[in-house]
Amino acid sequence: MVPRLRALLVMNEDRLADVYPRNILNRLAESVDLLHPPLNRRQLAGSPELMNDVDVLLTSWGAPILDAEFLASAPNLKAVFLAAGSIKGIVTDEFWAREIPIVSAAAANAIPVAEFTLAQILLGLKRVPSLTRESSRHGSLAVRPQLSGAYGRRVGLLSLGAIGFLVAKLLRSFSLEVVAHDPYVSVEQATAAGVELVTLPQLFESAHVVSIHSPLLPETRGLVNKKLLESMQPDATLINTARGAVINESDLVEVLAMRPDLSAILDVTWPEPPVPESLLYTLPNVFLTPHVAGSLGSECARLGDLIADECQRFVRNHVLLHEVGRAAEQTRA
Repeated sequence: MVPRLRALLVMNEDRLADVYPRNILNRLAESVDLLHPPLNRRQLAGSPELMNDVDVLLTSWGAPILDAEFLASAPNLKAVFLAAGSIKGIVTDEFWAREIPIVSAAAANAIPVAEFTLAQILLGLKRVPSLTRESSRHGSLAVRPQLSGAYGRRVGLLSLGAIGFLVAKLLRSFSLEVVAHDPYVSVEQATAAGVELVTLPQLFESAHVVSIHSPLLPETRGLVNKKLLESMQPDATLINTARGAVINESDLVEVLAMRPDLSAILDVTWPEPPVPESLLYTLPNVFLTPHVAGSLGSECARLGDLIADECQRFVRNHVLLHEVGRAAEQTRA
């Protein structure tokens, strides 16, 4: 009889019940033996010997850093399952050298982000943010514009990672023209998703709504600058659910102050939250939400479900559907 794999669950306590509720823990127990009650990163650091016999690390937000010190305490580690999005903050060169597979639940986390984005896109195309501003400012309903509406309008997606592609898929249910800019995506991939690839300037100057889904990489930091923002269509809407630092904030504030017709819906900022004196709090055409697009509450169980499925595949020696390779980690963080 093949011995069962041994697992340890390490993550922040405040998200544990959402990500790994009892029914998912029961599913995991069908695949692996949980050696110890769940720990947080600090508790594990105080008792690193608990990793000595661990084959499978189950984790989520609050995952341990997979550095040389951690790996030295985990000689039998065979797989890591992260019930969260990006692995970028926890992997190291030493981890990749061990050739240990790592699974991310980014595909599950993409679902609520894409749903949130879809809602904001449709509201933006109907000019709901700007009309709400006008009504509040004048104390009466804004005059209904003749040119609002979604039919045939152009939506621009900056990056076609897991979330960008899912947004594009959701938008196919509507009569919209969807364009995107992503240097890592081929014309064939974009066409299959019903998307036309365009240059970065074309994206901003032609779309009625621009939604940002870029990873934060050296080449994307401050990518959305004053020139791009100034080129946006009249009454256009900018949505950011990705990384705040992709936008040059000082440029954004300057352009929004000069262009009251524009609307910015920002679920992420840099820094996050904005500093107390940031004009993002007071500009009337800025709508701030506190990083709520991703998985929250019951939505987190979707991540745990994916991990339970992948863990079952692993113990049965089946192909992992959500394993993240080093190349993907470097471009899709």
